[in-house]
Amino acid sequence: MHYVGATMSTELLSEAFGRISAVVHSALRGASPEMLTYQVDPGANTMAWLIWHLTRVQDDHVSEVLNQEQVWTAGGWVDRFALPFESGATGYGQSAQDVLAVRAGADLLGGYHDAVHARTIDYLHTLTEADFDRVVDTSWDPPVTLAVRLVSILADDLQHAGQASYLRGLAIRAGL
Repeated sequence: MHYVGATMSTELLSEAFGRISAVVHSALRGASPEMLTYQVDPGANTMAWLIWHLTRVQDDHVSEVLNQEQVWTAGGWVDRFALPFESGATGYGQSAQDVLAVRAGADLLGGYHDAVHARTIDYLHTLTEADFDRVVDTSWDPPVTLAVRLVSILADDLQHAGQASYLRGLAIRAGL
């Protein structure tokens, strides 16, 4: 794991985002529509929603620090998913009914995740150590730096990727 000209921080972050992507793809591998929409009880999150949500959060937050349009809209993913939500929806505050509305297949979920992951990794390779101290959100006290924002994305994504992987196991045990 060595990137020419990259700092230790960008190497570590790239490795961490790569591990999230690996968990996402492991969860999606061969997943049927029934598996992707399996709920352990009414109102619980599904694999499809969890993977869509973690990817939307990464896309939203990385696009914000880049000050660029999200991959979701720029890449036409919003149209391919055809969800009954506003185009800016990321999953925060959504209802149990909204969770069930995410009925995307494994290829679509994986494709969107790959596009967002590639943008994230490309962005990380542009950073220097000094960039990590840049304040990216002043609505918090203390203000949020780029380093803290990236760790926040990693923590959220890793939790949801793990949840999706766990749901896959439960769905398999349920005979799906």
